[in-house]
Amino acid sequence: VLASLPLQMMLYFNVYYFPVWCLAEGMMLQLKYHLLPWHYQFLLLTAFLILSLAEGSRLYLGYMGNLQEK
Repeated sequence: VLASLPLQMMLYFNVYYFPVWCLAEGMMLQLKYHLLPWHYQFLLLTAFLILSLAEGSRLYLGYMGNLQEK
């Protein structure tokens, strides 16, 4: 079984675009955060944190799994 080159390339580029996405999303969240009611503030912050953690772990596991051929 060989490592998938197209998957590795997508993961490689996604690793570099993920911080850009986090920065842009964080800046947009900061700009509109104070204009929203408290329950939307909580939902947006929770969704941002969950998506960031899930994407980071997905990239790590995909990167390591593909390189180790799992």
